[in-house]
Amino acid sequence: MGISCIIISMQNVGFIYDDIFLKHETPQWHPETKERLVSIVAELKNSELWHKLIHIKPRKADYEDIALVHTQRYIEKIKNFGTGYLDGDTYMSENSLEASLYATGAVIEAVERCKNNEITRAFCAVRPPGHHAEADRAMGFCIFNNIAVGARYAQKIGYEKIFIIDFDVHHGNGTQHIFEEDDTVFFFSTHQYPHYPGTGSLSERGKGRGEGFTCNIPLTAGSGDKEYFEVYQDILHGFVKAFSPDIILVSAGYDIRAEDPLAAIRISKEGIRGIAEAVLSSTDKPVIFALEGGYDLKALGESVKITIEEMMKKQNGL
Repeated sequence: MGISCIIISMQNVGFIYDDIFLKHETPQWHPETKERLVSIVAELKNSELWHKLIHIKPRKADYEDIALVHTQRYIEKIKNFGTGYLDGDTYMSENSLEASLYATGAVIEAVERCKNNEITRAFCAVRPPGHHAEADRAMGFCIFNNIAVGARYAQKIGYEKIFIIDFDVHHGNGTQHIFEEDDTVFFFSTHQYPHYPGTGSLSERGKGRGEGFTCNIPLTAGSGDKEYFEVYQDILHGFVKAFSPDIILVSAGYDIRAEDPLAAIRISKEGIRGIAEAVLSSTDKPVIFALEGGYDLKALGESVKITIEEMMKKQNGL
């Protein structure tokens, strides 16, 4: 009986991915490339994890889903934009709209699978990323806010209280702004500060009825495993316990790795393991990770593998 329970639990970790994400083309200089996902898939295929995952294809989000957080005017702009720069960093190619709809749809699919008790943990290997996208504009490589849409969809199907954790090295300004007046969605972020996009100070705690439901923990350049462990092992659990969410969504940005070229946080392989373990041990409710940043290819693939290893361990009660 014990063996069968282990087998069943191991099969409760979903991996949501599709080659459509490779069709979002960016200029040659751009760090947000399709090779990021190629490296993740290759790393997983070269490990025993690949055959232990439930492999799930993302659905294509419809515009009604996108409108849960984005304005109609912005949606129409994206639908009719064509190719070129939406802002100084965010590029749309011929297939970027399609990829963006599937990236958001991946989180929706993961939420739905959790609600139906088909999985209890999921990793969405998607691009373009989402956490900088505001309700009415693209920003920082992000077109639609995948995690924010996923949170509103989760509420639509019965998850009342959503806890969002964002450990990307850059502050998730879009996610914060979308939910900052909402007391049903808690936003918890660690990030290098001051750094792009310039938001995420300690004083930003939400507004109106949402005051106190945003927690920013800005960290200085050079911070590493010790500082992050203090936050994720000592601080995060208290907020999760007090809020008592029905599901946790994670903006998983691996640009916190020491090797990453776009920032100056110094997290090691074991640091990633510690963060993932702390997130997963904070709740017995479903947890969904969605890829955000991470631009050193080797460190990125390695970090996602470590995260999924920890997801597997939690499933097996180890």
